[in-house]
Amino acid sequence: MTTPIYDFLQKYINSDPIRLHMPGHKGKNITDLSYAMDITEISGADSLFESSGIIEESEKNAAKLFKSVRTCYSAGGSTLCIQAMLTMMKRENRNVIAVRNVHRSFIAACVLLGIEPEWIYPKYTAGILSGQIPMDILEDKLKRTENACVYLTSPDYLGKTADIKEVSELCRKYKAVLLVDNAHGAHTAFTGTHPIAQGADMCCDSAHKMLPALTGAAYLHIGNERYTDKAKTAMSLFGSTSPSYLIMASLDLCNKYISEQIAEDINRSVSAIEDLRKTIKQKYTVYDGEPYHLTLLCDGNDLARQLREKNIECEYCDGNVIVLLYSPADSPEKIKYTADVLMECLPQKPENNYITDFPVMERAMSVREAALSDYQNIDVDKSLGRICAAVNVPCPPAVPIAVSGEVINEKCIKIFKNYGILNVNVIK
Repeated sequence: MTTPIYDFLQKYINSDPIRLHMPGHKGKNITDLSYAMDITEISGADSLFESSGIIEESEKNAAKLFKSVRTCYSAGGSTLCIQAMLTMMKRENRNVIAVRNVHRSFIAACVLLGIEPEWIYPKYTAGILSGQIPMDILEDKLKRTENACVYLTSPDYLGKTADIKEVSELCRKYKAVLLVDNAHGAHTAFTGTHPIAQGADMCCDSAHKMLPALTGAAYLHIGNERYTDKAKTAMSLFGSTSPSYLIMASLDLCNKYISEQIAEDINRSVSAIEDLRKTIKQKYTVYDGEPYHLTLLCDGNDLARQLREKNIECEYCDGNVIVLLYSPADSPEKIKYTADVLMECLPQKPENNYITDFPVMERAMSVREAALSDYQNIDVDKSLGRICAAVNVPCPPAVPIAVSGEVINEKCIKIFKNYGILNVNVIK
């Protein structure tokens, strides 16, 4: 019997690449986590969704580090945290206003919970993955929406951050709840820009993306006392009854790393990345974003190929951008090396075929009804006028183009093709 997954992983490890992609541990062991530690809820091991022992103690340690009212662990990534946050909004009959460049996990949670989001389209600056929130439009929407909840992603996939403090003040003005998908920003708690510190009621952090934790490790941070006693039951609706103790142990060890080492690592790595940015600006157009996302506006596919020849693997690329994702675990030496390699490469101009004026989509069915309807997978060129069924955008970047229930139009087809999506799911 072949072992293709294991074989690929072993080959990748043996090649000793420079990993400019998640997870944030970059392949380094912060301690030994082994099969011997893979247990279930035996006596003394506590229970994730009813935590009152060792898991609760560890979660309290995390809450102190992140300065939250409460922090809950997730062994199901930020996806579980998003499901839990939206469950609590559903219980309060909140009307969800979401900034459009959401992750597909948000759409999936809306399907499961029967939530019909109202969209705010950002002012796109690099295709559909990134942009700025138009505050005037958001305020107008809040004025006209009772019992509202605002949901946004920051940093977005290309590293652009929102002014969460300004959004949170607007939410308080209109008595709305603010939820932030901070999956790419767990480290911002230690650079002074974390959503909880800026007024968010709740946010999710993918520990594995930017910190030395195993894939699937995430936090649900709560900044509003009203939700502290409701979060665990909401998580239990979607989370596995057998959460991985290896993942939870990696979160526990992450606390130790944060308390003892992260400040020094951030100082060293951010300084090195700043030097890298200064160096490569002679040759590249660097997209404005938070420090650890190095996003370059060029033919990303071609540059990724050149980097791969130098044993460097990127986080994401398309015809217009490439994302090189650093973390506090990256050494100044490796950062300097990637700067040297980038200066040796020959970047090609971006294809510049993405649409930044994303069309306001017509809704023909509810998200839930469309996603759970029978569907067929067809050539995108034949999808004009058809209703999008279950979204099928790959991860990365996992930002939906047409959302379930929307009518696919000509601009939408062009965007699908620009991102390499040649087949789409439509209602039969």
